Amino acid sequence: MTRRTGTQWWWAVLLSCTLLRSWLHPDTMSQASAVNLRHFIGCAVREFTFLAKKPGCGGLHITTDACWGRCETWEKPVLDPPYIESYQRVCTYNETRLVTVRLPNCSAHMDPMYTYPVALRCDCAVCQTTTTECITSV
Repeated sequence: MTRRTGTQWWWAVLLSCTLLRSWLHPDTMSQASAVNLRHFIGCAVREFTFLAKKPGCGGLHITTDACWGRCETWEKPVLDPPYIESYQRVCTYNETRLVTVRLPNCSAHMDPMYTYPVALRCDCAVCQTTTTECITSV
């Protein structure tokens, strides 16, 4: 079992209370979620719509689940190389499943199948270039 810091514990309690409040008062959920997402710190699965396309085929709007959020990140200068100590985490996929759909209006020589990931679980973690676009790689 991991030990939570004071800040982590506070955020866990706040998130639990918010979820409990929205569950007990469903009529306020849409108003609460609009405010909470703006100030949310952490990583969660959220619905996302995008246009799937590839050369030689028509586009298809797809609604799926993706990772969304903000994770704790900090940097501080130090006297020894590389002269900076950093703690950088991103909201990234922890568990996914792949879904394949058929794109419309494909040319005869094009494969109409398009595969995309569906997020099942997301976490704040070191950025992995295999699943996430990163400015720098680890």
